[in-house]
Amino acid sequence: DTHLAFSTRPKDGASHQSIYGSSHNQITQSTRNKQTMLAKLCIVTGLASLSISDAFTSNSLGATSSSSVDQNSGLFMAVASPQNNFSLEETPSPSNEDLPKYSKSIPFLARPKELKLELTGDVGFDPLNLAKNRALLFEYREAEIKHSRLAMLAAVGWPMSELYDFQIAKTFNLDPILDTTDRVPSMFNGGMEKVSPVWWGFCLGLTAAIDLYGVSRSRSEPNYIPGDLGFDPLNLYPSAGDAEGREKMQLAEIKHGRLAMIAITAFSVQEFVSGIGIVDETPLFFRPIAVLEEVLEEVVAGVQIQDII
Repeated sequence: DTHLAFSTRPKDGASHQSIYGSSHNQITQSTRNKQTMLAKLCIVTGLASLSISDAFTSNSLGATSSSSVDQNSGLFMAVASPQNNFSLEETPSPSNEDLPKYSKSIPFLARPKELKLELTGDVGFDPLNLAKNRALLFEYREAEIKHSRLAMLAAVGWPMSELYDFQIAKTFNLDPILDTTDRVPSMFNGGMEKVSPVWWGFCLGLTAAIDLYGVSRSRSEPNYIPGDLGFDPLNLYPSAGDAEGREKMQLAEIKHGRLAMIAITAFSVQEFVSGIGIVDETPLFFRPIAVLEEVLEEVVAGVQIQDII
């Protein structure tokens, strides 16, 4: 069809170029439609995998004991099920007499009743009272750990992609995905369609696999704590006998994770408002050596001018 459109005699004074351009645009649009359909298919497949994971968590562990917790809470089933080695009933919470009356993070507010300093990093921050019971508290901690780890990866990957996207794309003969202002694709910046649908599918599939593994581990691992996937390839986590060392490591992870969640949100909002990539707007943080060289060059140039004068 493209060849025929190019070789057919133009009508009404239309040029070959315009006919070819129209056909080319149609092919480009068709390709984009196929990519969009593939992306939607990958996303639907990933979401289906996550749904299966949630159903596996909620239904395959059986009914729990009487509780006011929402029965659709997947982590509650994994943590509080009688089939799980880590039971909420087997780990009594501290008494209210031994706990502070006010929140450590917001001293003028009363401490939320379910935040009893059981979890590392608990500073009594729950102004909306989302953790209405102990099972939900552990569910939210599991969610917090997952979001923290993802945010830490994103906080590193965001500026790295803005620094090295063009070099990597050139090396592998690919099109860069940054826009004209060196901003990465995001919900606010747009450009998400530039990312390969295969990559989206891989990420969603990997997420579902990790989630299923976490569910399985929560059922079988003795003394399971939220977020414990047993992943420590560098053997940095202290041994079981070093309780203080483990607590320090857990505290460091949750603090860095909370900071990363704030940072990645700030990255997205900052680029949307300013219209400039974060590495270009604040180069001192991401290109300190280059900035230092520029400053030194200006100082040297200023000294030379003064000597001439």
